[in-house]
Amino acid sequence: MNERETVFWGYHDLLLFVAAFFPALLSAGLFVGALYGVFGWPGMGKAPQLLAAQFLAYALWFAFLYVLLKAKYHRPFWESLGWEYFGESFGQRIAYGVLLALAIGLLGGLLRTPDLDTPMKRLLSDRLSVVLVGLAAATAGPVCEELAFRGFVQPLLVRSLGALPGIVLTALPFALLHGPEYAWSWRHVLLVTLAGCAFGWVRNRTGSTAAAAVVHAAYNSTFFAGMLITGKVPS
Repeated sequence: MNERETVFWGYHDLLLFVAAFFPALLSAGLFVGALYGVFGWPGMGKAPQLLAAQFLAYALWFAFLYVLLKAKYHRPFWESLGWEYFGESFGQRIAYGVLLALAIGLLGGLLRTPDLDTPMKRLLSDRLSVVLVGLAAATAGPVCEELAFRGFVQPLLVRSLGALPGIVLTALPFALLHGPEYAWSWRHVLLVTLAGCAFGWVRNRTGSTAAAAVVHAAYNSTFFAGMLITGKVPS
């Protein structure tokens, strides 16, 4: 599928989508925080609460996009964002994600990426947090991020600027979104940018956001497995 032929939204829609993220995040955080306070649930500020708020924010954000696509353009949500069969085996996408993670890990070693006391590392302080973060990183996280960046943002930029600039310019905000997780280490941000470019290349080549999400999930899972094996997170 040619992304240049399927994009029907414009930059005003992109600005609305970006603007909708912040009230969605704020509303989700306040709602989940209030639930924890009312019911006296333990673990305030830890992985269960933060993940619940994050994915509620994603749900609200994509609800806005769903309404935008349906009400304004009368187009289907999933098909419009390229969530379709990608013409290659599921195993090939998994293998590509694993190889990509190994390549990024090797490059990180060559760059002497520091082992920082990052917010993500502090979040993984107990077994429940490890399980929840690992599941999110291998399932809902890649789906949501790929729908937003490679499903909605990248096709518009590719249509306007061409494949390479569109892929790179989509990868930059994707990496900045992850910046706080790595204490804004420039090496980590650079590596996430390169990974985002790889996901974008898959999306552009196959025309499928689902293909990019599978690669992304395999990539995350490989890094998480490596952290468990090396003892960088509690098992």
